[in-house]
Amino acid sequence: MSENLAHWNTSREITERVVVTGKLVLLTPTHLGSGEAAGPTDMSLLRDPLTETSALLTGASITGALRNYLRELEHGYGKRIPKDKPSNSPVVQLFGGQRGYDGGAQSLLIVDDALSESAAIEVRDGVRIDPKRGTAMVEETDGRKKGYKFDLELLQAGVSFSLRFELLIPQGREQVKMALARALQGLEKGEIALGARKRRGFGRCKVKDWRVVSFDLTTPDGLMNWLQEDDAAAREGEGIADLLQVSAEGSDLRESFRIKATFYLDGSMLIRADAESGADAGHLHSVNHLGERVPVLSGTSLAGVLRHRALRIANTLAPDGDGGGLVETMFGRSPQDGDEGLTASRVIVRETAIEGVQRLVQSRVQLDRFTGGAYPTALFSEEPIFGGQDSRVEVDVSLRNPKDHEVGLLLLLLKDLWTGDLTVGGERSIGRGRLAGVRAELHWKDAKTDQPWELVQTESGLSIEDGPKERLDECVQALVLEGGSR
Repeated sequence: MSENLAHWNTSREITERVVVTGKLVLLTPTHLGSGEAAGPTDMSLLRDPLTETSALLTGASITGALRNYLRELEHGYGKRIPKDKPSNSPVVQLFGGQRGYDGGAQSLLIVDDALSESAAIEVRDGVRIDPKRGTAMVEETDGRKKGYKFDLELLQAGVSFSLRFELLIPQGREQVKMALARALQGLEKGEIALGARKRRGFGRCKVKDWRVVSFDLTTPDGLMNWLQEDDAAAREGEGIADLLQVSAEGSDLRESFRIKATFYLDGSMLIRADAESGADAGHLHSVNHLGERVPVLSGTSLAGVLRHRALRIANTLAPDGDGGGLVETMFGRSPQDGDEGLTASRVIVRETAIEGVQRLVQSRVQLDRFTGGAYPTALFSEEPIFGGQDSRVEVDVSLRNPKDHEVGLLLLLLKDLWTGDLTVGGERSIGRGRLAGVRAELHWKDAKTDQPWELVQTESGLSIEDGPKERLDECVQALVLEGGSR
């Protein structure tokens, strides 16, 4: 133990401090929650206790996201840092020791809390769907029905935060600059998401307008400039690696299979939300990062229909009709059996805007099945969105650490969406939510493969313009074999 704690008895010999600032802009709605239902919503935002209006993005949340991103680059998704020599990892060198390692040092990176520059919010409703009935799930407890509907408070896209980082560089440890550059590039490229429900499209963000200033603490001028916060010699720009004057190249051991498919809306779609026209229900709209209010295909809705259809496919292939285990390994374990053994989804679904559509109000009436006449007081109006071949809807789905049979299942889901057999949103029984495929880009990246495919819908049918078709067929066959073995 004395050897492990010997570093506490010596100076860290800090020779340089580097201060990095930047503006973080939200690209999709984001929930930075307090973990308590303190307001009118079930999941409220965490606010600054002094202003009580600005949302608070804690330094701990930023640090956790950066550390996790750098760990995934160095070791892969879901992989732990080796415990034999963790000090060799750039993650440990920059962010300090990990749990269970007594020899870990203090973090060399200081991350400040950040406050939102505006308090623009929106409220989203959520509900859990019963996979058997396709309706909102209800649970009976002590003779009382309990619903699974909830709402959460979100910061609108376009809300910005001012970030500040301060890196302490000990003598002979200049390589921590490279680790910092790689971590911050995740924010620069928009590859890091913040807050809750990141795997369902919330929390995407991007940092721009970097500003970097270095202070040489071995000289009197450098020390005084740091004490006086003199940033006259700051470097400004968009590339954080260039501003830090280091190379950010390195290994990327993340393995994933990604589908980016473009569809057009064949008819109408209704993902229920409050209608601006005063109709009883309208399609979900959200403010994008440019301040425009646009119709969206929410990640939660898309993930829900994909999971439901995946369960039907898996149950069909399994001899005993129990394919839930396969679906849970991909989409995460549901909380219906309690909080024990819950797992996060490896399927990442993004929220995207729907382009080239128009809103129309429709009046409808409920009919009495016995008489065939109109039901009294059952007139209602809806405002869905309508599209055509000029409309565009993008579906962006990724799978981390993919296996062949799991990729096969995603391909079958893509096929069902492509042909309009799998609908998105509500009121599918009256023809809403059908999509028609236009083109798709597939990309499989792992330790052995870095293979893209391009699929295009032509007049004669679906054509694979790039990539081996046989590899995709092998994945579907692997799914059939996997289903038969369960």
